Amino acid sequence: MKKQILLTLATSIIFSSAAMAEMPAKAKTCVGCHGADGNSLVPNFPKLAGQHAAYLEKSLKDYRDGFRHDATMKSFAKGLSDAEIKDLAAYFSAQPAK
Repeated sequence: MKKQILLTLATSIIFSSAAMAEMPAKAKTCVGCHGADGNSLVPNFPKLAGQHAAYLEKSLKDYRDGFRHDATMKSFAKGLSDAEIKDLAAYFSAQPAK
């Protein structure tokens, strides 16, 4: 039983490290509010994991371009290029929702 628990913990650490390695550089800024895999633990911050990539992409562009209003998201999104937004949307949409 102890071996199984240790194996599970080791696997979790490996997958967490792998997920961080594959994460786009700009996504590391999202982790504080939305979680490393997009599954926020705080109700005030939406879960990004499993959302449609097109929805995430449009939302980020809308924050960046001033069509959606949130001071924190606007300050983050204003420096994003279209390519970075596409990468972020692809990454978070590929994460399993929990």
